[in-house]
Amino acid sequence: MSRVLITGANKGVGFQLTKQYSEAGDEVLACCRNPAGATALKALPGKITVLQLDVGKADSIAALKSKLGDSPIDILINNAGIVGPAPNRQSATDMDYDGWMETFNINTMAPMRMVQMFRGNLAKGTNARVATITSQMGALDLNWPVVYAYCASKAAVNKVMRMLSVDLAKDNIALRLLHPGHVKTDMGGPDAEITAEESAAGIIKVVAETNASNTGTFLKWNGQTHNW
Repeated sequence: MSRVLITGANKGVGFQLTKQYSEAGDEVLACCRNPAGATALKALPGKITVLQLDVGKADSIAALKSKLGDSPIDILINNAGIVGPAPNRQSATDMDYDGWMETFNINTMAPMRMVQMFRGNLAKGTNARVATITSQMGALDLNWPVVYAYCASKAAVNKVMRMLSVDLAKDNIALRLLHPGHVKTDMGGPDAEITAEESAAGIIKVVAETNASNTGTFLKWNGQTHNW
């Protein structure tokens, strides 16, 4: 049994990750901004603890750390993320710079904060692993001039996590970046290619295969290597 901490656990891929890890017998620390409103999440069976966390606020992450103390964490999944400003406000002709800053805060800085805050917990875990949910939209080899803020935030988190993988190896913590696929969620829309259930199942398999020999790699949800 693993102890898994998941951010953004109340909907979409995060919800399915929580559900599937719990069904496999793992203990899940399911984090979301508004536990009181997370009715479906709280109704899931299994060893699930729903915890309040706003990854965009350093004091919220610190409060979660205080609550969990030094207890071991085996798997940390940085899943919470936002698309940022409306598409027409993150383009070559118009940019909501405050919105861009918030997108960086949630998508790039928050995963770094989470790893820094819970590194000691991971170091005490068994076969400790970190998975950060990124996006193919952050890949530099894809020339898609769309949603500038979102794409930039994902490209940045890719670099940050790649660097972190080298440092975390000193504590025997492995890390991978995962493109979840084009998923039928609020962000991906109803015409996306795969369901949240399929994405989560693939992510769980990839996380299970993460180790010191493949740390720092960028993969798709189905285990295929993704170009940087």
